Amino acid sequence: MTASHHRSEYLDATQQLQIRLERERRLWWAQWPTWLLIAVIHGGWLGTLVFWRALGNVPATVLMVWWCAWYMSLQHELIHGHPTSNPAINRLFGYLPLAVWYPYRLYRDSHLRHHVDADLTLPARDTESSYVSSVSWDGMNRPLRALLWLNKTFWGRLLVGPAIAIASTWTQAVRQPLRGDWRYVPMWLGHLAMLGALLWWIDAQSGVSPLYYLLAIAYPAQSLAMIRSYYEHRPADEHKQRIVINEAGPVFRLLFLNNNYHLVHHDFPSLPWYLLPRVYRARRSCYIARSGGFHVRGYGQLMRQFGFKPVDAPVHPHGHG
Repeated sequence: MTASHHRSEYLDATQQLQIRLERERRLWWAQWPTWLLIAVIHGGWLGTLVFWRALGNVPATVLMVWWCAWYMSLQHELIHGHPTSNPAINRLFGYLPLAVWYPYRLYRDSHLRHHVDADLTLPARDTESSYVSSVSWDGMNRPLRALLWLNKTFWGRLLVGPAIAIASTWTQAVRQPLRGDWRYVPMWLGHLAMLGALLWWIDAQSGVSPLYYLLAIAYPAQSLAMIRSYYEHRPADEHKQRIVINEAGPVFRLLFLNNNYHLVHHDFPSLPWYLLPRVYRARRSCYIARSGGFHVRGYGQLMRQFGFKPVDAPVHPHGHG
């Protein structure tokens, strides 16, 4: 099958899907799977806290790690216009700092900038790039370089990936007002106030200390969520070939709300999570071709191949990016 045929097939499917999406976006009830997801995640998180002592410390902790990681996937859906076309309504279901580390607004603004496909992986332009420029690399000390190399292994990603992301975000939050930029200070103050109230309530309700929630629940949840982005993008000349197709198993597909079909998501950012597999299966060969073979057969493949070996280099191959 020729590249032009792939392109024509893809465009026909795109036009049909866009028509259907516009029709569904006008009907809030058409998004019932996302409404159900909202109820399950919030209800599960709350129920685990209420019945913490009955469940036992270890099972309850495992459940809370799952709920918090799943909540981050839900926030991603809310940002992209689900389950309603009203951002203010969607924000209500993702504003609480259940996953702790980032304000909803910061994640929203950063992630939407990430969807400029032409900028993907470029250190100075992609807000979710895992690469650094050669200039930044030259200015780093050896321990920091070693940390970035470790972050390029699968298990290193789980261990230090959250710390790198959290430190970078929070350092920026402190530096901005010191440089005279106070735009995000109200956002951070609101986030920290909600977080403090939430941690106090959790301690009072279930006896889960703030430190335990941060280190035993929120940090592992961030690690679990970062499995998806471990090898989600790669440098390539053609920007669609920078986006992975990962044929993950059912558990990870559910946890990541099918965002493992990442090229499909970048093609249709407003496509609901439960339709991504259907679109991918209908045009599987076309998507693998468009990704330039950037195709992974599940996260187990990444774990086996790159558990202790870097998947690629921390420095962007284009130098300055």
